Amino acid sequence: MSNRDLDHLRVKHKEEFILSDLDSQAPKNDASEDEKLMLTIQKLGDRLDKLQTLLYSGKKRGLLLVLQGMDTAGKDGSIRRVFSHISPLGVRAEAFGPPSALELEHDFLWRIHSKTPSLGEIVVFNRSHYEDVLVTRVRGTVTREICQQRYQDIIAFETLLERQGVKVLKCFLNISKNEQKRRLKERLDDPHKRWKLQPSDFEDRKLWDQFQHAYQDAIKETSTVEAPWYIIPADSKHYRDFCLASLLVQTLEQMNLEVPKAKYDFSKIEFD
Repeated sequence: MSNRDLDHLRVKHKEEFILSDLDSQAPKNDASEDEKLMLTIQKLGDRLDKLQTLLYSGKKRGLLLVLQGMDTAGKDGSIRRVFSHISPLGVRAEAFGPPSALELEHDFLWRIHSKTPSLGEIVVFNRSHYEDVLVTRVRGTVTREICQQRYQDIIAFETLLERQGVKVLKCFLNISKNEQKRRLKERLDDPHKRWKLQPSDFEDRKLWDQFQHAYQDAIKETSTVEAPWYIIPADSKHYRDFCLASLLVQTLEQMNLEVPKAKYDFSKIEFD
């Protein structure tokens, strides 16, 4: 299975689609191949480790991975597994919850900008600036008109990052309502997982359709050539992680990263 097989997961700018019509499950020929997928993910992890070393040592480019999805879609788990094979040097994860009182006194991108990658870094956003065109829209704290304005602000912001050498890759982890129910129940039944639950998880589930429409509009309006959205089937954890690892490797390979030249002349170094 090649990275090119995932091109169909990419959304074009202004492309019309119905989110509920898109697959949340792995292709049938992959659904029963968890062991094979795990081996593939490990190989992708080794390749990702080498590419991340090139990125970190060269410090000419950066990579921002944005992960969005409904509760239990696997944002935490995918970060833990996909990045388990690489050095923690130059990799950082940032989670965004409800904005603080101070953050609410600024524009919605104020709290985001300082968390973006420096050159040489991979940063993963667990939720992101997109919460301000998703939760705010569903909860009715902003209008559709404001959302439209914010879509343009987001495109401009991500274009700025691209101009500074930071590639933006955005993935929506597409989980089905039935699979979310199963995972929520699993957390309820397991005392060691119950800490992950919040009342908002169940409140948001009642607004499933509204969130699907909000995601659909945000993805359609802000998926650009420079900062594309990919809709990842997420009912299968192994297939989800395979897709993410493949896209990361593909994105880094397209950066044409090179080993940096030595800053010093070591030709005359002698050992005793």
